[in-house]
Amino acid sequence: MNRVAVLFARRDSFYKALPFCDVWDAERDALLWPGGAPVVAHPPCRSWGTLRHMAKPAPGERALSPWAVEQVRAFGGVLEHPYRSQLWPFVGLPAPGHHDRYGGFTMVIRQYDFGHPCEKKTLLYIVGLSPASLPPLPCLAGCARFVVGTSGRNRLGKRLFRPECERSWREATPPLLAWWLCEVAMKASP
Repeated sequence: MNRVAVLFARRDSFYKALPFCDVWDAERDALLWPGGAPVVAHPPCRSWGTLRHMAKPAPGERALSPWAVEQVRAFGGVLEHPYRSQLWPFVGLPAPGHHDRYGGFTMVIRQYDFGHPCEKKTLLYIVGLSPASLPPLPCLAGCARFVVGTSGRNRLGKRLFRPECERSWREATPPLLAWWLCEVAMKASP
């Protein structure tokens, strides 16, 4: 099996249990990664997401996402970010269903289909393989039991009918999604 570089993983990441993953978390500093392998990138998203106006990113943190896009383009693989991420227009990533000049394309998934307790719509930017070459996608029927939120209310102030997930699950990657993203990266060629 090919090695996969997992950039910007959480310290407690499931990727660390996978023998074919070279995991770069905060301690290893992904910016020191030498390249040469397909990538699964999870760059920090708080300064790009829906609540970015409330975010307090560390100095230089916002620049990590465009850098991660460069790595995916150079070595093939996949970058994951929240559904409404402003990274897409900032660096000119293609809209879902479209390709860019690097052969990359964007698709939308629900992390719920991979075992997350919330729906958690997510954008994936993939370079190095065609949509037809993707591994099969799971699809769960039904509704997620929890929501990702900070207040338990919608924009109109109405109580949500589902409870909020635990804070630790907001950033966690479900094991099935980690496996799937690694499979995508292993199939990719820059």
